[in-house]
Amino acid sequence: MTDLTAGRIRHTVVFTLSHPEGSPAEADFLATARALAAIPGVEEFQVLRETSPKNGYRFGISMEFAGPSAYAAYNEHPYHVRFVNERWLAEVADFLEVDYEPF
Repeated sequence: MTDLTAGRIRHTVVFTLSHPEGSPAEADFLATARALAAIPGVEEFQVLRETSPKNGYRFGISMEFAGPSAYAAYNEHPYHVRFVNERWLAEVADFLEVDYEPF
C-alpha cells in the first residue's frame, strides 16, 4: 500500500460478525462484502482478518477513493446502501469506522 496523496481518502472499518467463526454465514457475508470493490470509484480494496489480540474485532475492510466526491458516490451507490441495510445492520455485532486523509 502506498502513501495517500493529497485529496485521497482511505476508508476503513473493523468489525465483528454475529455469525459463528468459520461458519457458512460468515463466509457468505464476507463474499458479499467483497463485491463492494466493484462499485465505481473504489480503489485498493481489501477484506482483512484481524490478527492482534489487542481488540475484539475479527475483520477489517479497507479501500481508497480519489477524493470526497468519489467517497460520497460510494456511500450513495445503490449496492452499498442495500448491503448496509440488508446485511451490515443485521449481521455485524460491533464495528468501528475510521476514514483518513493525508495532512
